[in-house]
Order: sequence, then structure tokens, then C-alpha cells
Amino acid sequence: MTHLYLIRHGEAMSNISPIIGGPGGDVGLSPLGVQQAMALRERLAMGEIPADVLIASTLTRARQTAEIIAPALGLPIIEDDDVQELRPGDADGLSLAEMAERYGLPDFESDPYRPFAPGGESWAQFLLRVGTALNRIAHEHAGKHIVVICHGGIIDGSMLCFFGMSTQIVNYRIEFFTHNTAITHWERVTRSAPGWEMHPGTPTRWRLVGYNDIAHLRDIGARTQAPWSEFARAPVTGDERPGVPLPTEPPPAGESA
Repeated sequence: MTHLYLIRHGEAMSNISPIIGGPGGDVGLSPLGVQQAMALRERLAMGEIPADVLIASTLTRARQTAEIIAPALGLPIIEDDDVQELRPGDADGLSLAEMAERYGLPDFESDPYRPFAPGGESWAQFLLRVGTALNRIAHEHAGKHIVVICHGGIIDGSMLCFFGMSTQIVNYRIEFFTHNTAITHWERVTRSAPGWEMHPGTPTRWRLVGYNDIAHLRDIGARTQAPWSEFARAPVTGDERPGVPLPTEPPPAGESA
């Protein structure tokens, strides 16, 4: 089984100012963003995530977040351009007002193929990159626990791609709202895993274990810090077998439906 932990960067200066934060407009974390990353580091230092690999987007806000938490994981940072946020092209570094005046604001719902700005990505291009990058990373590090410090758009894209939703049509009936330094945990389960024998035609699947986990942010400004060594223990979940055998849930190894 492969575990993929997607973690959004800490609050960035581009998050609190109306500046498009591409490679040029991204000047790094805000003071709060640094605090958020440090709180995450304290949590991860207790071994909650047995990380084997640490990957970071090459944008400054993500790379800086990775540099803060890396000592907790004891891993080198592997930089990866493919987990950058949607690429804004010529709008990079402009204010929203300047972008609207020069290029107009993109309407991804009516035209998902229109680039964000000249030289930038469209919504459809971005989601193709997200799906390709995450599946590549999962294959390159199969069977490992992979931490990826990335962006809200990457995490949104993981939902759309892994759940098999349309990556060309923007559906405004649903919305993802991923917080800074939130942990999203996916498991990639293959057909060869124990218990899948009863479903020989079942493809490899992604399972969402957790989304938007920001428990560590409660430590910021708190009088008493959370005992993360206790939280790092494996949860006692009990027997999670379905009452009726379901094609989405394999029985425990050695049992049949």
C-alpha cells in the first residue's frame, strides 16, 4: 500500500495581498505562515507520519514550508516543478486589478481551456498535470509513505482526479476549502493486496483517509501544547468490516465474502 500525504504550504504573503503568486510574485511565507509550519513540525516530530520521502513544490512558499518541517522527518527535500500551483503565465506578480485590466479574469466554468493569462495554464491543462504528477510520484515511490508539500489547487485536483470527476468542467455545486498546512491523506491500494481476491477485476484504487487536518494549528497561541506523542499512536478503530460484503471494501486477509 502506498500512502500519499498532501500538505498545503503555510500562509503566504501572496495569500494576504492581491498579488498573483507565481514564481515571480511568490515572496514566501507570512509571519503566521512560519508559525503554522513550525506547529506542523512539532506535530510531525512525534512520528505520526512514518515518512520515507519528502517532496516539495519549487514555489517559494512551499519550499520554505518544507524546509521548516524537514528536520522533523529527517529527510532531504526533493523539489518537483510538477506540484506547483496553477501557472499564471504573464499575470505572475500582478495585482488582481492589474490582471483584470490587462487580460480579463478567466472564467473556468464557461471556458476551461482558456489560459489563466498568456503563457499560463488553463484549468484543463492544470488538472492534467496534477493527475499525471501524483500518479507518477505514487509509482516512483510505490509502497512508501510520501509527503508532498504543495498547494490548494494540487489538493483540489487530487480530489477531482482520484474520485474520477470531470477535470474539464468546473462544478460549482461542490467546493474544496483546504487550509494552510492542512494534511490530506490518500492510500493507494492495489489488486494484489490481501483481501482483494474476491474482486479479480477491481482496478487499483485511491482511498481518502483524511482531509483538511489542521489539529496542530490549535497549538498556536495556546497556553498548553498538544501531547503529540500520544496522538501519534495508531488509532483503536475496532472491527471495520461491512455488515454486508461490498465491492468497495475487501474482507480481511484470509476471509471470503
